[in-house]
Amino acid sequence: MKRKIILLLSTIFIIISCILFVIYLVKDDSTRWQVALGGIGVSGLPLILLRKQIIPFNIPLILGYYFTLIVTLFLGSIATFYRKYDFWDSSVHFYKGIYIGFFSIALYKILVPTEYRKDVSDWILLIFILTVSTSSSVIWEIYEYIGDLLITHTMQLGGNKDTMLDLLCGFGGALIVATYTKLQKFNV
Repeated sequence: MKRKIILLLSTIFIIISCILFVIYLVKDDSTRWQVALGGIGVSGLPLILLRKQIIPFNIPLILGYYFTLIVTLFLGSIATFYRKYDFWDSSVHFYKGIYIGFFSIALYKILVPTEYRKDVSDWILLIFILTVSTSSSVIWEIYEYIGDLLITHTMQLGGNKDTMLDLLCGFGGALIVATYTKLQKFNV
């Protein structure tokens, strides 16, 4: 089932991204065709998982990845929600903090064998979730900064205030997942 979902959604997203790429290339809208071109790459990224015998991520995590593409690439950048709605950027960062928090749990399950998990402090898991999620926020902000320097000049319109708000929202989302996980450690 996971393979079918990945294949179907990646194919749909790649086709949509290709169409948007051509449309905005013809219109000479350099910001949007570059986003659409990037959309082709990130839409195809999950196809790498199809080479594995067992896909280590659950269906909600896989669907969450494609939801992330919708809210960031298609709605945020191409439909210009980032510019139209002040709350959009912070909301996406908050969601991303939650999403990467759950991704961190999956990563923990992949990296730490089941027989050793009972010996791992729940505080270590909490710190792991916060570290992975916060690091992803930092990496994203670096991407935005470099993107503004070299290409678009539209990613960080709010400057340092925007960056700090984004980091705090991402941390807030991760903190919710980490707290929930700490309270539910026996289920992780």
